[in-house]
Amino acid sequence: MRRFEWVPSFVSDGLTLPQRQTTDAAGYDLAAGETVYIAPGGFALVRTGVRVQLEVGEFLALYARSSLALRRKLMLANGVGVIDRDYYENPDNGGEIMVALWNMGTSVAFIERGDRIAQAVMMPFLITEDDHPVKRHRHGGFGSTNASPIGR
Repeated sequence: MRRFEWVPSFVSDGLTLPQRQTTDAAGYDLAAGETVYIAPGGFALVRTGVRVQLEVGEFLALYARSSLALRRKLMLANGVGVIDRDYYENPDNGGEIMVALWNMGTSVAFIERGDRIAQAVMMPFLITEDDHPVKRHRHGGFGSTNASPIGR
């Protein structure tokens, strides 16, 4: 079953689950679940209050909305976000999708709760015939499947 839903502990008053804006749109618009200020050159991990159920062999790709860069000088800090199917069961945060934003501008960026900040595209993926994952399930979020810190 493929669907978006609210993280059980999140108060979603006034917000809507991600939806496509047109019939031919590939992406579902994700909105900020909180108001955030991002200093020039700074980063923020913006809550959405949303999690996603995906089918086996699928992942969710997160892309910045084009208006973020053009109007607000914001971009995804990681370029493209990848939400794996097993992130839904993340014990640390209930599988909540968070959007890592970087302010490349020279003034403070303001994101208001409810502002559409990213597009989520459901995608299939392939594996090699000799695939042998190291772990069965994840235990955490951003970078949690990396066994050692970067640079070691």
